[in-house]
Amino acid sequence: MNKYSIGLFALLFFISCQKKNVPYEEITSLSEAYSPQEAKDLMETHCYLCHSPSTKENEGRIAPPMIAVKSRYLMDYNSKDDFVKAISNFVENPTNETAKMHGAVKKFGVMPKQVFPEKAVAQIANFMFDYQIDEPTWFKEHWQGHGNDDWTQPGKKVIVVEKQKSYDEIGLEYALATKKILGQNLMGTIQKKGTLEALVFCNSQAMPLTDSMSVKYNAIIKRVSDKNRNPNNKANAEELVYIEQFKKDLAAKIEPKPVVIDKGEKIQFYYPIPTNTMCLECHGKSENIKAEIRVKTLKLYPKDLAIGYGENEVRGIWSITFDNKK
Repeated sequence: MNKYSIGLFALLFFISCQKKNVPYEEITSLSEAYSPQEAKDLMETHCYLCHSPSTKENEGRIAPPMIAVKSRYLMDYNSKDDFVKAISNFVENPTNETAKMHGAVKKFGVMPKQVFPEKAVAQIANFMFDYQIDEPTWFKEHWQGHGNDDWTQPGKKVIVVEKQKSYDEIGLEYALATKKILGQNLMGTIQKKGTLEALVFCNSQAMPLTDSMSVKYNAIIKRVSDKNRNPNNKANAEELVYIEQFKKDLAAKIEPKPVVIDKGEKIQFYYPIPTNTMCLECHGKSENIKAEIRVKTLKLYPKDLAIGYGENEVRGIWSITFDNKK
């Protein structure tokens, strides 16, 4: 299976950032304000899993870094409004015919269609145009080698405001880091061996990798569901309450916010894991799942409950417990 790597795991573990208290600037294409810090967070949250500026291709990066996307679109679109519209239009309906990065498509496949929080793509594209974003150390030489002599990335420098992290930010950090390590390994398996082998990977490696992140952060990090595939991912009574709450939010098109519960010495964090198009290959309606995938799934998970989903539904939640630092 050859899919553009912004795909499967990002679709399984889509996490959206919360608004920060920083000055706003105008988004010309949307005629409204955006926060540079929020847009930067959105890009790092939704894009860097696959388009990482720091991960090498042979170590798990499974799409071109975002600076390559920015540079390629700037070749065709000099105005901010055109740049933002072009990126937004492609993400809304990515196809081989409309793709600009033909080398990346040949290597990774075309990006799958997916759902982002409302206006998130436009905010990210505006930020990319206005500000300098992270560059791999090799990129400038690589880009100049494509005929872009004396290239220097355009845009303003990002001003990083250091502040103490809130508990929802800490929880999201743990979730994102775990999503990244799982996603890179899963997508690498899909690209090299296909979806059936990806099922084997999930069966044997997903829990150990998640546990390793729990050790790293001295936290309990879990992915749980009311329709679990692995019995170890079955939601408890409290988790079921928040799964239902997130389902209602998503159905009402309300952007979900993290739930943070102060339990004295511990903090409990919950955040939804929605489905998207690629998730449905293994988690969709039974009549739409390929027979060989369903047979393999039931062999690995005889009591599997994790099917019957549609697009943009709550597949499960992150359930993370960590120390209260008060």
